[in-house]
Amino acid sequence: MATATAPPDERVATTGPLARLLKRPEIGALIAALVVFLFFALTTETFATPAGASTWLQTSSTIGIMAVAVSLLMIGGEFDLSAGVMTGFTGLTVGVMTTHWGVNIWVAILLALVLALAVGALNGFMVMKTGLPSFIVTLGTFFVLQGIDLALVKLIIGQVAIQGMSNVPYYDQPQKIFGSTFSVGGATIHVSVIWWIAVTIIASWVLLRTRAGNWIFAVGGAQAASRQVGVPVFRTKIGLFMTTAFAGWIVGMLVLFRTSTVQSNTGIGQEFIYIICAVVGGCLLTGGYGSAIGAALGALIYGMVNQGIPYSGWDSNWLKAVLGVMLLGACLINNWVRKRAENAR
Repeated sequence: MATATAPPDERVATTGPLARLLKRPEIGALIAALVVFLFFALTTETFATPAGASTWLQTSSTIGIMAVAVSLLMIGGEFDLSAGVMTGFTGLTVGVMTTHWGVNIWVAILLALVLALAVGALNGFMVMKTGLPSFIVTLGTFFVLQGIDLALVKLIIGQVAIQGMSNVPYYDQPQKIFGSTFSVGGATIHVSVIWWIAVTIIASWVLLRTRAGNWIFAVGGAQAASRQVGVPVFRTKIGLFMTTAFAGWIVGMLVLFRTSTVQSNTGIGQEFIYIICAVVGGCLLTGGYGSAIGAALGALIYGMVNQGIPYSGWDSNWLKAVLGVMLLGACLINNWVRKRAENAR
C-alpha cells in the first residue's frame, strides 16, 4: 500500500531566482540606468561619445561618492542634511589655511579631515543623546557650516572664493591624487571616477560581508530590538555620521584640486540630490533596507540625465522636474517590487 506524501510546507519553500532577483534593492536602479543610457544614446549625437561619457561620468562620480555614504546612513535609519555643505567646508578649510596662513598643504588636508570627522561625530552624538530627529540636528549643522563658509571665510580673506591654490607649495602632490585625469579609449576620465568605484566597493563589502554591515541594517530596521540583542547602536550611528562626513571631505578635496578653487556656496543644495540618488538606488526612507551599489547607480542616472538634457537641446531647468519624478517614481517602484518579491516563490 502506497504511503501518502505530505504536501510541501510553503513556509520553507525555496525562493525562486526571480524572487531573489527582485529582492535586490539595486535592480530597479540598474534597469532605469540602462533605459536612460539607451534613450540619450539614441536621441543625441554627443551623449555616447568618449567626450560625452567622460562628462557625465565625472558628474556622477562626485555625486556618487556622497550618495553611497548617505545610503549607508539611510539604511541605518538617519539623514544628514549637512552632507552637501560639508564638501565646501572642507575645501574652504584647506584653501584658507594654505593660501592665507601658509600652512603646509598636507597638514591642511589632514586638519580638514579631522574637522569633518569631528562634525560628523558631533552630529551623531547629538542625535543619540538628545533623541532629536537627525533631520533637525543636521539641519542646524547645515546652517552653522553655511554661516562659517560665508561669513567667516569672507572675514578672513575678504571674499567668498579661494584664489591662488595652484601657487601653494607642493600643490602638485595632492593634485595627482585628487585632481588628475587619464585617458581610456579616447575619453578623459577624472580620478574621481576611481574614488567613486573604490568607495562603492568598500561600502558594499562592509554592508554585505562584515558584522558592522549587519549592525547597520539592524539599527535601521529595529533600533530598540538591536540594542536588546547587543548591537552597539550608539557606536554604529556615530560611525555612520562620521562616514558621511568623511565622504564630504573626499568630495571637497576632489572639487578643490580639480578646479584649483572653491566657493562658499559649494555643495549647498546637493544634500537632497544625494538622498534622491540613494532612494532611486533602493533605500527606504524608513531605514533598514538599501544598497550601496544602488546608490551609485542612482548617481549614475543623475549624471546621465544632468548631461543628457542639454545634449538633447532641452531647457536645463527641466532637470529639477526630472529629479522630482525620479524620487516619486523610485518610491512607488521600490514599494511595488518589494511586495512582488515577498509574494514570489
